[in-house]
Amino acid sequence: MCVRPCPAPGCPPQCFRGFRHLASRLRMGCEQIRDLGSLHMRVIVLGSGVIGVSTAYFLAKAGHEVTVVDRQPGPALETSYANAGEVSPGYSAPWAAPGLMAKAVKWMMMKHSPLVIRPKLDPAMWSWCLKLLANANERSYEINKGRMVRLAEYSRDCLRALRDETGIRYDERAKGTLQVFRTQKQVDAAATDMAVLDRFKVPYSLLDVEGCAAVEPALRLVKEKIVGGLLLPGDETGDCFRFTNALAAMATEMGVEFRYNTAIRKLESDGRRVTGVVTDAGTLTADSYVVAMGSYSPTLVKPFGLDLPVYPVKGYSLTLPIVDPAGAPESTVMDETHKIAVTRLGDRIRVGGTAELTGFDLTLRAGRRGPLDHVVSDLFPTGGDLSKAEFWTGLRPNTPDGTPIVGPTPVRNLFLNTGHGTLGWTMAAGSGRVVADVVGGRQTEIDMDGLTVARYGRSAAAASRPTIGGVARPAAR
Repeated sequence: MCVRPCPAPGCPPQCFRGFRHLASRLRMGCEQIRDLGSLHMRVIVLGSGVIGVSTAYFLAKAGHEVTVVDRQPGPALETSYANAGEVSPGYSAPWAAPGLMAKAVKWMMMKHSPLVIRPKLDPAMWSWCLKLLANANERSYEINKGRMVRLAEYSRDCLRALRDETGIRYDERAKGTLQVFRTQKQVDAAATDMAVLDRFKVPYSLLDVEGCAAVEPALRLVKEKIVGGLLLPGDETGDCFRFTNALAAMATEMGVEFRYNTAIRKLESDGRRVTGVVTDAGTLTADSYVVAMGSYSPTLVKPFGLDLPVYPVKGYSLTLPIVDPAGAPESTVMDETHKIAVTRLGDRIRVGGTAELTGFDLTLRAGRRGPLDHVVSDLFPTGGDLSKAEFWTGLRPNTPDGTPIVGPTPVRNLFLNTGHGTLGWTMAAGSGRVVADVVGGRQTEIDMDGLTVARYGRSAAAASRPTIGGVARPAAR
């Protein structure tokens, strides 16, 4: 319902449904809601990673005419290409946690450090770091983790429904995540996470060493290296690249147009709403626009006064063939000490993790392979062939509070689906579904409080006064 009666004649019934909460938070006018309430719209989705393709699929399923634009020659060729392979709602947690500063110092001094900071004269980097530290307290951690788990649990359910409906296959398994602890201090610290899991009724089990070995038999060979673990049985695993390509093929059959090899330059505006997206192949127009460009999203929307606190955090992965099935993980094993996940994907092992603050630098640094090699050989020494591993890197679009930014903006007909960090695969289906619902004027199935750009109050207020003047700074995608 509108916040107040709509003064415009002929305001359709859609104006009085579904948007009360979002309209109130973002002070959107009834005209915007009316514009978005039609049953059929032309929608452009910018970005063809797992987030963009999932959004396009659900928009098409809702009956909209959808075009996806990306600079790459195909889907899932950047951050979605070789991530850790986890669909882990139970493990969804912000990096900004109590004691973060002390942990960061300790991590950077470790031989196989999970964290590297390469200082740059980049105000965005330092601003993001300060905001991260500001969220590293118990109260913020509980709030942020709660938001993340809410979306991640919903997303896992959406993924299961999609799989049941379409039969999509992507080397998926539904055997949970085992977070392994190497110290008693880590076991004790898990109490905070378990309290949040209890609040959201997420099943879990705190296991001793024998319990860990029962869940992941290959760990019997290295029992002396762990003291216990936290099992999250509702989590899943799967190949994000294979999923995204299969879903893109299904979306194409539903009528979605994919424009690959098309660089996005800027968004055009008439001062009130987006009027087109300028690409190297010309200007494309639609009724609504969804920005799902990961780390490159802030540059594109900044001319609208939206200052998104999304910054790239570089991650690395290895993909190696399994040579001893009994010595490989059954599902995902997360090493809490090194913050590295080891996941079984069909006949392969995916090892993913580490965090490197280095801006948009995609250099594949050989030295950063060390932590990945160490963890997989330490926990699963016989499982895979490291000599045949594929080494990869990608940029995760992280927010300082850990929660992605999904849904409407105060800019007419502009929507966001970005900032998922390490959890893009985990949150893709749910994020795509809620954005499709919001674009179409339908009531979302979960509470959107704390998930939209409205939580960054100043940015949302600034966006109501667009600074577009016909020329925008080119985007990097």
